[in-house]
Amino acid sequence: MRANPCVRVCARLTLLLVFTTTALLAPPPPLFAAAGSPPAGDTTVPAVGRTWPVGLRPQVLRGWDPPATVYGRGHRGVDLTAAPGAPVRAVAAGRVSFAGRVAGKGVVSVELAGTGDPPLRTTYEPVTASVEEGTEVAPGEVIGTVAASGSHCTATCVHWGLRRGESYLNPLSLLPAWLLRRGPSRLLPVY
Repeated sequence: MRANPCVRVCARLTLLLVFTTTALLAPPPPLFAAAGSPPAGDTTVPAVGRTWPVGLRPQVLRGWDPPATVYGRGHRGVDLTAAPGAPVRAVAAGRVSFAGRVAGKGVVSVELAGTGDPPLRTTYEPVTASVEEGTEVAPGEVIGTVAASGSHCTATCVHWGLRRGESYLNPLSLLPAWLLRRGPSRLLPVY
């Protein structure tokens, strides 16, 4: 016996409604799904960052992937989408500890103020520096521009790194949770 065409259409619409509702109610994908998450509760890195190094909320092209050994394979920072010539900003207050070329790439390093001994140090590359070694910088202050060449990404990007002494850390852990969230802020009604 064949089912009534209206029943088949209603069944399909019901399934579509269930799938759509499930997709809408599901939590959004994590910000770092392909890039690895910042360490939960990492007390060695205070969330002193006040801005992203480039843009408002750049896409993380490749996340932090610490190597298993000192010389092992891994990714000792994060790659952020950025157009050539875009301003690169200091994530937090500090002092420029290096501004120059390393292996043909422009690099800027900033020692972050008040982050312990040894202090945390962020690095940005490839960057055409607009600051000199010893310059004090404020959060959000422009320290250079994205260089048109020298990126190790397939498209232009900024590699953002973080170190304490000889240890590499996840630079995303510098940013407070409100800067890491995707999507606009929403105000809820008060009842």
